[in-house]
Amino acid sequence: MKELFVSGKTLPEAYHKALLALYENGDMVKCSDYNDFCVEASMTIEITEPLMEPMISKLFIGGHVELEQYRREVLEGILDFVIGHGNCWEYTYHDRFAKYIPKIIEDLKRNRDSRRAVISIRDNDIDFSNADPACLQSLHFLIRDNKLDLKVLFRSNDSSRASFMNMFAFIMLQKSVAEQLSIPVGSYVHRANSYHIYGTHYETLKKWIEDIKAKPFDELVYDYEGFYKTLMEEATPEIEEKIAMQKKIISEE
Repeated sequence: MKELFVSGKTLPEAYHKALLALYENGDMVKCSDYNDFCVEASMTIEITEPLMEPMISKLFIGGHVELEQYRREVLEGILDFVIGHGNCWEYTYHDRFAKYIPKIIEDLKRNRDSRRAVISIRDNDIDFSNADPACLQSLHFLIRDNKLDLKVLFRSNDSSRASFMNMFAFIMLQKSVAEQLSIPVGSYVHRANSYHIYGTHYETLKKWIEDIKAKPFDELVYDYEGFYKTLMEEATPEIEEKIAMQKKIISEE
């Protein structure tokens, strides 16, 4: 599998470079489990200023409602209640990492040079037999140059449906941990051993690539603070209604 590396100052800049690199350099492979094909490469995405505006790309499948719900799933655990119910998930990322964040902070306060502030997400007892094993594998926090860096590893990452929301949410987690350590946010590095797009969304990727090549960057992005953050916050009632409905369904099982 090809190894690709892209770097950008902002989240959308690096993300757009990753989409372009996948489109131009990825290999087409069979996806027998899904009766489809995908274009795939191993991808490392470096974001040197992850909180720099603009933070929001227009080129992902979803919008402000989906992004806010995902942010809250990761940071607040709003879907942890579904674990183990019927055909629902056997895990959430929040459930697997949140209880270890205090230990991360404790370790980095103990030794600011530490290389040990790692949270392993994969649970082999569950994930080997799970039809939907965790894609996220680890979170590694390091303090370098008095800033908090975060390095995130995925075994598998859908470029169009997931990777932008993944990166946004984990940058927000990085920001939260940095604030608790009273230090600035440093770089964010997102590694996917399989960074891919399925055939069902390949035409969408082709359209995005046309836009990346033809349109000015500022037409493909939004600032997060202000306009887009307000949209996300205004989605709270809709998200809470969806969550309440899921809780009702589970309670009636």
